Amino acid sequence: MTTLIVLAVIAAWLYQHRTKTPTTGAGASAKARARALRTPAVRIADAFNIPTQRGQEAGRYAVAAEAEKRTADRIDPLRREGWTILHDLALPTGRANVDHLAISPTGVVIMPDTKCWSARYRIHTRGGRLFHGDHDVTDRLRGLRHEASTVSRGLGVPVIPLVVMEGAPIEGGELHFDGIRIIPADRAPAVLRSIGNTRTSRDAQALARLATSTFPPYTRKNR
Repeated sequence: MTTLIVLAVIAAWLYQHRTKTPTTGAGASAKARARALRTPAVRIADAFNIPTQRGQEAGRYAVAAEAEKRTADRIDPLRREGWTILHDLALPTGRANVDHLAISPTGVVIMPDTKCWSARYRIHTRGGRLFHGDHDVTDRLRGLRHEASTVSRGLGVPVIPLVVMEGAPIEGGELHFDGIRIIPADRAPAVLRSIGNTRTSRDAQALARLATSTFPPYTRKNR
């Protein structure tokens, strides 16, 4: 048993340190956070089916990373239609990240934010609050408003926040809650096209260049 534990420690350490270069792209920062939380001790505990707080947190980040990647797979084909699609961006200050940023050919800026909540509970509103089952999740949208406001200031144009919901069913098919539209993940491309069709006087290519320079990949900025 001692030999097995020693081998597990060595294997976990080698896995943890096999590369120093973080990746970029959809879900990259969540994936990096999950990996950082899975220390050798956590990996050993996982190997012996021993639950740990860090292990559970790492699992949540890993799920989030996969959900963001699925959203990216859905909306990336819009690039062939002239859209600029960016993923996992860093804000100028703080530790928050932007899951996705979409700029339509007409210059409409949309900020899809992937949420992956349990399919066991329905998303609905009650008494002016947002609920996931019986859990009040209203405050979980606070960060999205802050991120949209920050991106809007950085680009000098309005930014439309959009929740792309993985897993949890949405009452009525979609919701408009306190200025934020919440949609099922499989409808993301169609909704982006619908919102992005609005005509503006903005230069979409200039906005894309500004977004790329102002909001770098999160893992590149925070390496």
